[in-house]
Amino acid sequence: MASLRSTRLSYSASVLSFLLAACGSDPTAAPVSSGSGSPAPTVTSTIPASNGPGVALNVKVAATFSAVMDPSTLTASTFTVQQGGAAVPGTVTYSGSTATFTPASNLPTNTSFTATVSTGAKDLAGDALAAAYSWSFVTGTTTSRGPAPVGLGTAGNHVVLAKTAISTVPSSGVTGDIGLSPAAASFVTGFSLVADSTNVFSRSTQVVGKVFAANYAVPTPTGLTTAVSNMESAYTDAAGRPTPDFLELGTGNIGGQTLVPGLYKWTSTVTIPANVIISGGANDVWIFQTSGDLTMAAAKNMTLSGGAQAKNVFWQIAGQATIGANSHFEGIILSKTAITLQTGATMNGRALAQTQVALQQATITQPAP
Repeated sequence: MASLRSTRLSYSASVLSFLLAACGSDPTAAPVSSGSGSPAPTVTSTIPASNGPGVALNVKVAATFSAVMDPSTLTASTFTVQQGGAAVPGTVTYSGSTATFTPASNLPTNTSFTATVSTGAKDLAGDALAAAYSWSFVTGTTTSRGPAPVGLGTAGNHVVLAKTAISTVPSSGVTGDIGLSPAAASFVTGFSLVADSTNVFSRSTQVVGKVFAANYAVPTPTGLTTAVSNMESAYTDAAGRPTPDFLELGTGNIGGQTLVPGLYKWTSTVTIPANVIISGGANDVWIFQTSGDLTMAAAKNMTLSGGAQAKNVFWQIAGQATIGANSHFEGIILSKTAITLQTGATMNGRALAQTQVALQQATITQPAP
């Protein structure tokens, strides 16, 4: 009889668990669509950032998603920008995992705006956005030069992100979070990792931040899968930008150059055998495309001038990027393969590699937001 009561209680508990799950009562569960059964898509990052001040008057407003979206559902009716209650006229385009709203004309100065992506936006499986997403920003007084910035999505939450390995020759210094996926934490070497009690992340004396790997506890695996997908989409976006302002500058040797805002393209390896200056304003953007490697010689400096910011400098490298010993580098590296910072090298930016990142007693610091 006791066994029968135990069976009935167990059955009742199972039914109750099923009903709670069906009603969406599990607070740890990801939002699940009613269509495909996969997690509903979300907005992972925006341009400008939420509550961003001093935004350029000619800004292109962008939202990056956690999944590949159906372009036909991203229109001027599902992605809007408003000044108070007045809609801003503009057009919407979609590429990779990023939708971009381009206003029909420059926005007015010192004015607040709200951008919204509605649940009318759906992914390729037909699943609607988990919830409408809105963010606000305030314009400044100037326009920006150069192309629209590259949306990094949640890849931009990491100062170092790679797929196969991340290594250090101690002691390196990292300011910001590290992520590795799909490889496991055993491929994060040289950091002497100490796992947090939750096993969601690890710590290292060489890292001012957290270290995440694909085999850690939830929600880390899903978060890293999205970050890596966003990194790959960002690479594709940067590589696909058309109509360069500068083609084959210096036949690939940019040592001694002062680089103004714009889109640069090379069909060969890019070398930096001498100091380089990146000159422009705080809202200006640089995108450097190369189908080869990027190699910076030892003991060279890359400097920002005129208010230029590392977060707006993007290096799309089809090969591998190597920053020479005791050199200093600025910007976001999006490498199809590997990134290496040699002994004593320093970097203000992000190292986002589709294979591995190697730090050899090097220092990397995430850029100012």
